[in-house]
Amino acid sequence: MRAYYRLHARIYDATRWLFLFGRTSILNQLPVRADRAQQLLEVGCGTGHNLRFLARQFPALQLTGLDVSKDMLEQASKAVSTFPQRVQLVEQAYGAAPTPVRPDFILFSYALTMFNPGWEQAVRRAWHDLPEGGRIAVVDFHYSPSRIFRWWMGKNHVRMDGHLLPLLQAQFRTELLEIAPAWLGLWQYFVYVGVKTGS
Repeated sequence: MRAYYRLHARIYDATRWLFLFGRTSILNQLPVRADRAQQLLEVGCGTGHNLRFLARQFPALQLTGLDVSKDMLEQASKAVSTFPQRVQLVEQAYGAAPTPVRPDFILFSYALTMFNPGWEQAVRRAWHDLPEGGRIAVVDFHYSPSRIFRWWMGKNHVRMDGHLLPLLQAQFRTELLEIAPAWLGLWQYFVYVGVKTGS
């Protein structure tokens, strides 16, 4: 994964808009409160696209970005350089060490489908890291009816066979779920927000 993003980090934002639908939608639908400080952890923060948007949109929100790619974090550091007191970046695999903050929100933006193996552990770790009432937010690839497209995405480290939603809905109470087609139905993506309830 580190080697893959070493090649892609500098062109990521210029090229991924063709694929990464729904990112703005999920960021706008997060129920961030303006009357108190809250913490958001983004797992797989990449170039800092989401962190910069959130820092601008929610002035009281404290943000932490986690990523395994040093090259992607270098791009993220530039993206969030105007928010040094509110955004911290950590080079770390999720679950490899204690989570650096106690988040109210955990965001996975086109990250979980690339955790192969490890997506199940990441979802369960998020449940563990969130307080009761905390929210997990996921936007990601969902499914493609094309076997060739699924094979090609697999070559780019992406699994897209509808595997994420069943576990998310089993672990969390669904607050928001949208499934939408992309590229005339070549594939689907989903936007999901779930709430941790119980112990």
